[in-house]
Amino acid sequence: MTNINQSISSLSVERARIPPVAFVLTACIGVIGSNSLALGPIAPEVARSLGVDAPAAMTASAAFGLGTAASAVFLGRLIDRYGAGRMLAAALLVLAIGLGGSAAAPALPFLVSAQLLVGIAAGIALPAIYTLAATVAPAGRESETIGLVLTGWTLSMVAGVPLSAAIADFAGWRMVYAVVAAATLIACAAVRFAAVQEVSKGKATSPFAVLGVGGVVPLLAACAAFMAAFYGVYGYIGDHLHAALGLPVSANGLVAASYGLGFGAAAFLDRLIDRFGASRLLPVIFLAVAGVYVSMSAASGSYTAMLGVVFLWGLANHFGLNVLIMRLTALDPARRGAIMGLNSGVTYLALFAGTIGFGEVYAAAGFSALPVAAAGLMLTAVFSAALAPR
Repeated sequence: MTNINQSISSLSVERARIPPVAFVLTACIGVIGSNSLALGPIAPEVARSLGVDAPAAMTASAAFGLGTAASAVFLGRLIDRYGAGRMLAAALLVLAIGLGGSAAAPALPFLVSAQLLVGIAAGIALPAIYTLAATVAPAGRESETIGLVLTGWTLSMVAGVPLSAAIADFAGWRMVYAVVAAATLIACAAVRFAAVQEVSKGKATSPFAVLGVGGVVPLLAACAAFMAAFYGVYGYIGDHLHAALGLPVSANGLVAASYGLGFGAAAFLDRLIDRFGASRLLPVIFLAVAGVYVSMSAASGSYTAMLGVVFLWGLANHFGLNVLIMRLTALDPARRGAIMGLNSGVTYLALFAGTIGFGEVYAAAGFSALPVAAAGLMLTAVFSAALAPR
């Protein structure tokens, strides 16, 4: 009888194990994040090579963001029709083509066009990844699985950004995109041959029809506030460190690493989310993020204090993003693709709005006002998350 019980117990542990495909999805996030973060550090070299100034070179990044937002909203729904695994593999192939085009771009318009194509592919890939993460997660380990996948952003921030700068120094900026393109092809092959149990495919839902699903609107409103706060503050930390604290530009790399390490370290605590419940925790987590922003405003005059607060910022934001994705993917499993497409679209529109809006505040009142404004947005996110039905 003891042997039988031990056998049943071992089978339960086996079923509860996070599947290997989750690590493949982590790598997919890593390559997408590496592209989205790569242009900033190498923009001066790109500008010199193409005969333009750095702000003009950064229009390629804007094209990527707009392409991602539009694609996620209007094409993410195809995930429900054709399956997340198939759409992810196709999107990664297009992503690799766009990255190859970026590496070979002879002039800025070609680079902008290539990055627009990369954005269109990313707008399909990201919701497909989040949909697959929710699909393959073992019962009771949903937050751990999604948290593992989200650490791909840590890989891109902690390893991808410094590596991109190093490759650009030694082999030129074109090699950066060539290396990311090769990594994307490897990820595409891994997705193609991974054993993914697809959910039953349905019809491609209108991107706005899912707004009628209970909980979608308040959670997307919370997402907009959450992401606008993040991008609005993160976009101006580097300039604050250089202009106000007199630090070299390289100091921003350590800030990015501190945030990424905090974001990644939170993955070891994700099991607590499954224990206490995502719907109960989301308003509390957003309130904690607001508290971090208030601390950041107080610490803005000290580089050492900022590094510590930024680590906590990454930790809290990981929990916020994890639980937000869990809540959204659980609302209507048959239409996860369309819902996550809207989520990605809102995220990248919030990037645009947060960067522009917070730029006005930064110019008028300095950096310390930005975390205060972000804390106000997070209170809006708390209220919106509390409105969503459990």
